[in-house]
Amino acid sequence: MFRWLKKSRSPEKLKNLPELIRNLQDSGDFLHYESKQQDSSFFIYYFKTLVHETELNDHILPYLVEKPLKTLEDIPERVPIPGVILSSDLKEICEKVMRGYVIIRLNANATECALIPSQVKKARAVTQPEVEFTVVGSKEAFVESLDTNLHLIRKRLPVYELKAYEVTVGKLTNTKVVVLYLDGIANEENVNTVKQRLEDIKVDQIVDNSVIMQLITDNKNSPFPQLIDTERPDRATSVLCEGKVVVLSDGSPQALIGPTTLVEFFSAFEDYFVNWIVASSARLIRIFAILFSILVTPVYVATLTYHYELIPKDLLGTLVSSRQRIPLPPILEAIFLELSIELLREAGARLPTKVGQTIGIVGGIVIGTASVEAGLTSNVLLIIVALSALASFTTPVYRMSNTIRLTRFPFLLFAHLWGLLGVTICFCFLIAHLLKLKSLGRPFLEPLYPLRVQDLKDAIIRLPLKFQNKRPLHLQSEDTVRFKPVTEKEKNDFHE
Repeated sequence: MFRWLKKSRSPEKLKNLPELIRNLQDSGDFLHYESKQQDSSFFIYYFKTLVHETELNDHILPYLVEKPLKTLEDIPERVPIPGVILSSDLKEICEKVMRGYVIIRLNANATECALIPSQVKKARAVTQPEVEFTVVGSKEAFVESLDTNLHLIRKRLPVYELKAYEVTVGKLTNTKVVVLYLDGIANEENVNTVKQRLEDIKVDQIVDNSVIMQLITDNKNSPFPQLIDTERPDRATSVLCEGKVVVLSDGSPQALIGPTTLVEFFSAFEDYFVNWIVASSARLIRIFAILFSILVTPVYVATLTYHYELIPKDLLGTLVSSRQRIPLPPILEAIFLELSIELLREAGARLPTKVGQTIGIVGGIVIGTASVEAGLTSNVLLIIVALSALASFTTPVYRMSNTIRLTRFPFLLFAHLWGLLGVTICFCFLIAHLLKLKSLGRPFLEPLYPLRVQDLKDAIIRLPLKFQNKRPLHLQSEDTVRFKPVTEKEKNDFHE
């Protein structure tokens, strides 16, 4: 009735190759058979779910059976596939067979084998960006295949200075992680910092770049992201040219970028595709929207609780009439609406797309209207909270928008306790926290603190591209000059 399971052992505890083969044979998708020839025979072992069987039958086996195999050294000479390995190291053999290699042994008791690469590569096609979509610019996004992602970057940056350092992370998943940088431009200290932090990771699984981000950031207890993740190959190529470091991992459709600064989280890559005046205006609107999203509801609570004398007379009548039927104090009214917005947002994100959109729109209208008619919230605060939620969506980086959503609640608490003084105290705590943050050892508030005037040309506003002739100072790139500035005056094409 019952079949007892045998405990498999790690390659380090196995004695020889035959014992490793016996452990692998416990898996139903592990195939093994003997190919008999007139004068000799050999044994084949592989996982059918990892090996491209058509390639095995058409490009490997015919070359192995055309002549008798006398030694393993004959296999690399016959098989026209690069990367054939002869090995007796059990750890290497186990790692390669789990990567889609075929094991060839000349007899059942041999301790050495040949490993022939024949991986099956299944990956979705390159599609349009979903999170960082732009009207103009490239329409390609990273996918879950590491080789495809490297191809998307190398075709945009076809220079030999582009270096790729590969490391395997995760005791069980053995995830391939690649560190990309431009030799001669990227600061060697930044590159070594990323390499060292990746090599120091001691976890059993790495399923996405998001896990790596949490493990290599400077302050792991901060809600603020200290690395930028992007799904756009053109953005990754652009930051490589600036002297930054890019991290790709197998199975993740995002790339990590570092070191980074706070102002970069409010800069969309589309800003470089439009006129500098339009781009600068968009950045200023985003910064204003973020400050509005964080402060407007706490200021409302603080004003109605402690500082109602600051309200203009014309506006005071509107606020009094809107709150005359509200039994709750401003803090509970604000928290009720903020939590309602967060519930609707989470429900819309977790449900299927079409259902989630319907729930978000209909739920917002129904709950908002019902809460005002029931006398639980005022219509003025409903408008303020809705605008605050809308303003938080202007952040180009999704992770930062989550942080902005979380930051509002401490401000609300301080506003309820001490009014505008509490908002000021909480804002000081926020600035102090940001001053302590670093990204790969570099200041997170640069170029605002420490003040670097040169970097301000591409921070809060973006000056014309002809002024972007030097790389950011905080990166300390080995080559700081992008191009020589144009010193000649512009000339008309036609003489009038």
